[in-house]
Amino acid sequence: MAVKTGGTMAKVDVKKKILSENDRMAAENRARFGEAGVLVLNLISSPGSGKTTLLEGTLDRLAGQVRVLVIEGDVSTDRDIERVKAHGAGGVQINTGGGCHLSAKMVAGVMPELDLDEADVVFIENVGNLICPSTYDLGEDAKVVLLSTTEGDDKPMKYPAIFHESSVAVINKIDLVEYLPYDPARAEKEIGVLNESCDVLRLSALKGEGMDEWIEWILRRLEEKRAAREEAPA
Repeated sequence: MAVKTGGTMAKVDVKKKILSENDRMAAENRARFGEAGVLVLNLISSPGSGKTTLLEGTLDRLAGQVRVLVIEGDVSTDRDIERVKAHGAGGVQINTGGGCHLSAKMVAGVMPELDLDEADVVFIENVGNLICPSTYDLGEDAKVVLLSTTEGDDKPMKYPAIFHESSVAVINKIDLVEYLPYDPARAEKEIGVLNESCDVLRLSALKGEGMDEWIEWILRRLEEKRAAREEAPA
């Protein structure tokens, strides 16, 4: 984009400006989440990978030991927030009206509706998309990328940015792998090439296989967050 200034044309990098503003607001979100001592996980996947089903199973397993809030992002409808509320979570729905990702500003806008003092973990279920959400920091502690066996094992190299940015990759619908031309080892190898520090979990959110390891991962990250907060100078 070019704008005229003093008789000359000056080029303005609009995308860079937008991301800079988003990063500023994300830092503010992170500070507010940090003050409350909550672990914030940003769930990202393509549509239909099973994010909401994973959340439902997660909420059932964390019930009674961890207090959870959910920020649901979608283009339209409140179906997903109603689903997670049915499993005991509080939270809020954000509809983007066509936008392909949540932004830090959107998350900041719903902060007043969240009682962070009554939460240990906040899940942000992003809009179903593997591209747009990868460049937008929301103030989370970690990005979680979800891919499913029904999508093919070539996802990591086709959408490298989100795998490079994520702390854990969850391969969902592992119960179907025997019926599909899907090689979990290939997917894991490519994830390791893109991000050697990314944990990889195989599970079936619907059937429950591998869910214990996922819950352990969340609880470990929560304990790390709490320990870091206790060690931080007053």
